[in-house]
Amino acid sequence: MGKPFHIQGQTIQPGSNAQVVLNTYKLPTHTLIEIPVFIFNGKEPGPTILFLAGMHGDEINGIEVVRKLIMRDDVKKLKRGCVIAIPVINIVSFLLGTRDLPDGRDLNRCFPGSKNGSLGSRIAHDLMETIIPQIDFGIDFHTGGSKISNYPQIRCVFDNKKNLELGKIFSPLLVLNSPFRENTLRLAASKLEKPILVFEGGESNRFDYESIKEGLNGCLRILNHNKMIKSEIKETATVFLRKSSWVRAKSSGLFHTTKKSGTRVKKGDVLGMICDPYGEVEQELIAPADGFIVGVNNQPIVNQGDALIHVGVEK
Repeated sequence: MGKPFHIQGQTIQPGSNAQVVLNTYKLPTHTLIEIPVFIFNGKEPGPTILFLAGMHGDEINGIEVVRKLIMRDDVKKLKRGCVIAIPVINIVSFLLGTRDLPDGRDLNRCFPGSKNGSLGSRIAHDLMETIIPQIDFGIDFHTGGSKISNYPQIRCVFDNKKNLELGKIFSPLLVLNSPFRENTLRLAASKLEKPILVFEGGESNRFDYESIKEGLNGCLRILNHNKMIKSEIKETATVFLRKSSWVRAKSSGLFHTTKKSGTRVKKGDVLGMICDPYGEVEQELIAPADGFIVGVNNQPIVNQGDALIHVGVEK
């Protein structure tokens, strides 16, 4: 028999599912904001996995991945283990269609949080106190920033054996070595020995169906590997990128590129061009090394120093 899952005074027994609330938060208008949490608890013992999205309100691709996941009959009838799914952790920013909270804070820079802190700090605290201690590992779904289109990828710490193992099981086309950042969920959870991988895919405020498909397939591979569901999703030929860097604009002007995220490039390849609007300057952007394009800036008007093309290198 599996183990019960406890949250906010409620107990979800093995073999049952529930929708509960992480906590309730009051806005200045006295409007109450609740964060729904979906719990699918299998009858037999197994790992407890968190699938979380909407850390930033404009990152809708991850929200769609988790939405599709919780609609599946095989997830609703888990063979073993427990799935904790939070489609939108940052409800306020989701309603506003913004990356940050109303006070300008980034929720993913508020961890581990405080029960008496800002709105973001209280949400982070509730997640860290209520859910993270009960999981074995989790996937945090993100999307590229404004006008940045990321190729579907997992970001993890290669020097952490468990992180790398989970990245291989998720089996995206690209896995990028990504060190921890201060005050993030990933770092805070790691201090509790709860690995969190970050999935990146697409552009903010825009559906990218390839990223959504790859994100969902990765979740199904994880669940199938742990015998929680039966899935026929095959593994892909994953490329592991040890480091990455941005090719930046050396001058201001109009940015043109025919390269897409996910493209393999060779050192010296022309990645794009910057032209001024008066026909006087045409400057090529050159690949600094052999690798893969993991992200592209879609903004046509750029300034000197802007990050334009993100290139990952295998070794």
